[in-house]
Amino acid sequence: MPENNEQKAADIDAREAIKAAEDPRNPVAAPTGGVPAVRGTEALRIGDREGGRWFDVFLPNRKISSSGMMIIVAVEVFIAIAVWVTSPFKFLPTPGEVFKAFSNLWMTQGLSHELFTSFMLNLTALAISAVISTGLAYLTVIPVFRPIVAAITKGRFLSLAGFTLIFTVMFGGGKNLQVAMLVAGVTVFYITSMASVIGSISKGDLDHARTLRMSEWRVVWEVVVLGTADKAFEVLRQNAAIGWMMLTMVEGVVRSQGGVGVMLLTNEKYFKLPEVYAVQLAILVIGLLQDGGIALIRKMVCPYADLTLERS
Repeated sequence: MPENNEQKAADIDAREAIKAAEDPRNPVAAPTGGVPAVRGTEALRIGDREGGRWFDVFLPNRKISSSGMMIIVAVEVFIAIAVWVTSPFKFLPTPGEVFKAFSNLWMTQGLSHELFTSFMLNLTALAISAVISTGLAYLTVIPVFRPIVAAITKGRFLSLAGFTLIFTVMFGGGKNLQVAMLVAGVTVFYITSMASVIGSISKGDLDHARTLRMSEWRVVWEVVVLGTADKAFEVLRQNAAIGWMMLTMVEGVVRSQGGVGVMLLTNEKYFKLPEVYAVQLAILVIGLLQDGGIALIRKMVCPYADLTLERS
């Protein structure tokens, strides 16, 4: 009998141990570099794993330190320059030829002045496009404006070349024509992105504001306008680059106003490839500075935007 009692006690202890091990409320061991979690959520904790080995840069969902990311960028830039220098294509100028052409354009052909002219043109068009696009996107909360906005977004499939005469008659020539064409080209893409942001607001966010006894116009202000401010800055940053892409075509239509677009087309006409790539490099640098500036303003105005992101 004592042996049977001991066997029964051992069986009971074994069953209790199994139940305790299978209880989802019990904590489980965290993975290397991770955080404690509830049993059964292991698959949700992949993104919490820190990278600590050199080959982690080739694995998914690894966090890399800022110094490690700088090393990665430096290596990739070095590889890109090495490929450029050793390129077998004869029509591709070497880095030395490009930088020599850049120096010549800057010192003798007024590249700095042309860059400033193009930057101000792009900035003006971007500001006007931002006001028009965000205003129309916010108006989609009113049903009567939704078909109008939807029709405008379809304009992104059309070429501006077919509307040059119409814009000339409406706005005249010179800078007004340039601004009008650039605003039209940017707005159709800008309003598409911004309307998508407004349309993606969840019903839960709107209902939460209504439970606080807000009026519908107060809901629009708090949820639609203020609640999407960080996304509005991101849309602005993304669409600012479209203006630089369209700049050459717009400045080519009205060459009397100058700009890097005119300089680019002139050098391309005479097949001066080092000068062409030098102008492209200058546009790239200005565009990156503008992109970084908008991103910095977004972080200052909306510091909360990236708090919940793993990679911010």
